[in-house]
Amino acid sequence: MALKRDRKVPVEPPTSSLADIAFLLLVFFLVTTTVDVDKGLSLSLPEKGQVTEVRKKNIANLLINATGQVMLNEEPIELNMVRERARLMMQENPLIIFSVKTDQKTKYDVYIDVIDQLKQANATRISIAEPES
Repeated sequence: MALKRDRKVPVEPPTSSLADIAFLLLVFFLVTTTVDVDKGLSLSLPEKGQVTEVRKKNIANLLINATGQVMLNEEPIELNMVRERARLMMQENPLIIFSVKTDQKTKYDVYIDVIDQLKQANATRISIAEPES
């Protein structure tokens, strides 16, 4: 007696709905993901061409040279002391504006550290001057 051989059909998982599932997962993750927008510096810039006269006594000059040294009103100061000095200056003169000026070769992280120190001192009047050429 001859045995019948069954031809076995290879079993493959159904892939017809794979694109639909991938699309639904993509939409799900896009909808449920939150974007943190609190990072960075929040600065409000004046209108273009707007010029305001400020008295010299209301300006504190913060200069950062190419090596990262900070000078406050032409006096050298440590980076970690900027916050305390800024608080004292704001107590003496609430209208004070901190003008931050850098050299073109100043490292960006030092510049940001100075701005952060001013923000931690609750300084709201910060002017960013153009770097020296």
